[in-house]
Amino acid sequence: MCDFLIIVLDGGMLFEAAGIADILMQANRTRAPDSAKAPYVVTVATTQPHRVVHSRSGLNLLADVRLTDLDPHAPRDTIMLSGRGSSEEERAAVADWLRLAAPQAQRIAAVCAGSLLLAQAGLLAGRRVTTHWRLLDAMQAQFPQVRVERGPIYVQDGALWTSAGVSSAFDLTLALVEVDHGFAVARDVAQELVMFLRRPGGQSQFSRFLQTEAARPGPIRDLQAWIMVHLDEDLSVERLAARVAMSPRNFTRVFTRETGIPPARYVEEMRLGAARQLLEQGGQGIEQVALAAGFGSSLNLRRVFERNLQVTPGEYRERFQPRILS
Repeated sequence: MCDFLIIVLDGGMLFEAAGIADILMQANRTRAPDSAKAPYVVTVATTQPHRVVHSRSGLNLLADVRLTDLDPHAPRDTIMLSGRGSSEEERAAVADWLRLAAPQAQRIAAVCAGSLLLAQAGLLAGRRVTTHWRLLDAMQAQFPQVRVERGPIYVQDGALWTSAGVSSAFDLTLALVEVDHGFAVARDVAQELVMFLRRPGGQSQFSRFLQTEAARPGPIRDLQAWIMVHLDEDLSVERLAARVAMSPRNFTRVFTRETGIPPARYVEEMRLGAARQLLEQGGQGIEQVALAAGFGSSLNLRRVFERNLQVTPGEYRERFQPRILS
């Protein structure tokens, strides 16, 4: 028996916990009956007094047990935290329980914002982790001792596993199944549930690069607006500095101070955003997109896509262009 405890906090998305449990039960059905690997026994726990977990969709989940009824000092195979909850009181109670339970657990995992709760419990210092793309900056600022990974859908650091937003919980769970029962079982589970065994790309391809606007009106904000309509021109630091009558060194310092990002990085992100939009619209070829967005060639475009999004422009277009309805 491989016990798998899923802690579900109030106010989250119930399909995370339900999907995790379904994947584990499908693994039980898929594994060979005479397998030496123990089947999963899933327990869902909550802090709610009547074991009823309320979700943001209005649907409710009846958990198996209350977390306070479980001995945190008991040995466990896997503890998985689903979400972060909407109540500070609940977060504190779960963090306290996790702090006591972690030393006895063989493996700990967190889904989406649950990573911040693990950090709150003091379990992530010096560890490589990820979380939902909207929370990456907040996590790094709030917990500077944590090594935040921005690209992957999930991250493993020894016995600690964390995933990005929402459905990436399923990618993480499949990875755990592969570790526990081997590639063939994980592959068969993915096929049965019509899932990617290993989803292409990372979480950054599903997020949007933030367009950082200068903190106050003035030459830098005006320059940002000009950049957006001249992406296919020379946007070197030297030219941008000359446009606002500054030396390149002083311009870089002022631009970074007012926007929080160096000018060269800002230009690349704006060009990348424009290229993504053109690829999603689907009307131009890859080379045309590269020229229109200011990358000069499809090779440069490909390099930037692979470095930032872990996919090629062609793969991005295939996944995000509008569907043709027949």
